[in-house]
Amino acid sequence: MREVVRWIAVAAALAVGPAGGARPQQQDKQEIRVGNLVDRSGPTAAEGRIAGQGKLDAIAYVNKTGGINGKQLRVDTVDFGYEPERAMTQYRRWRQEGVQAILGYGTEDTEALAPLSREDKMLLFSLAAPAQLADPQGKGPRGSRPAPYVFFATPTYSDGVRALLLWAMEDWRRKGGKGRPRFVHMGADHPFPNAPRAAGEAYARELGFDVLPAIRVPMANAGAAGLDGQCLTLRIGEVSYAFLANPSTANVALMRACREAGATAQFLVNAWGLHEIAMKAAGRAADGAVTIGATAPWGSEVPGMKVLQEVARNSDPSGKEYRPLPYARAACGVFYMAEAMKWADQNGGLSEDNIRKGMYQRKGWVPYGLDGVCGPASWSDSDHRAVTQFQLLRAAIKGPTGEGEVGELMRNGTMAWKPVYSADIPRRPDWLGW
Repeated sequence: MREVVRWIAVAAALAVGPAGGARPQQQDKQEIRVGNLVDRSGPTAAEGRIAGQGKLDAIAYVNKTGGINGKQLRVDTVDFGYEPERAMTQYRRWRQEGVQAILGYGTEDTEALAPLSREDKMLLFSLAAPAQLADPQGKGPRGSRPAPYVFFATPTYSDGVRALLLWAMEDWRRKGGKGRPRFVHMGADHPFPNAPRAAGEAYARELGFDVLPAIRVPMANAGAAGLDGQCLTLRIGEVSYAFLANPSTANVALMRACREAGATAQFLVNAWGLHEIAMKAAGRAADGAVTIGATAPWGSEVPGMKVLQEVARNSDPSGKEYRPLPYARAACGVFYMAEAMKWADQNGGLSEDNIRKGMYQRKGWVPYGLDGVCGPASWSDSDHRAVTQFQLLRAAIKGPTGEGEVGELMRNGTMAWKPVYSADIPRRPDWLGW
């Protein structure tokens, strides 16, 4: 039913909006208008507030350091509460106002906007990374839909699960595990947690896992007391590795409930499902959980960290505020867009198709001197799987996390990230769009 509603919304937007790609031209040639979707009030607000600030600070940094060859990004930010219908309505408004690109947000809204983006040649730079939208020509063998104007600057959700499974199998063997490890997907029946499910379960079987039926866990925070059944299923099923596919708030509740229930499964967590604020909320229950570190943690000793810290001063002039993982991930997406716009402006003009061409000009691309923080990323007109080399991080919790701010807990070592695996996921043709 959810899918039907979403595609009805798509059809309505096509009917109401101007025909074809005939959008009003920008009024001020020294400005480039960009729409920006954020979630500050919906079910993913824990991630949305962090990522939203990352996008805004990156935009301010671009404008302060010369803009797009002297042109300024004029950004309209809208909190859509993680409701795809509101995203559709805002899309129509932006299209009529002459916006040239949209900084998108989640899986459900990005999937809904992708057909419109293709029809209208509207650039959509999203935080969501469902592999189904990484196939620009729609030629993948698994029935993916063409999404030539959708870009994201992180590993696909499917490649993230594949990396976690590769580490898990190594971990199993390193521990001297007997027989086949048991794997289960845990998440809501929703486009975000469902996006990598089939690909993850198939690869788990390919690697030699026994795959159990998925365990449904609501995205809305049911609280630890409401998750006893899911944790009991983990225990009875003797699950070795459980992939947590939900946003962080739901994952925190699940980890705490399962710790209380004595479940011993190793948690593998999606790219948005565990960050420093969630670690603080989960406390000891998050200890040992492994997640996808598509960008370097704040304060890492990498060359680009000084640039990222300068970016962050746009909202914290003191430079003291700690920035959790979603901050850098969101900022990186803006910087790739900005560099593609600079190339387009110097090579024929800022048309949508030309900006799209700008995304294909470099391989192993790191923007704005953010080496070690962003990428390296590569896009082509036949493959939008941008980042295939990335780190997996293990959460280390060494004491109580209830007292103190996140930054303090990270600085004093109560909480920490430990790199455990360097992933290099092959661009297998059968994985395109899946």
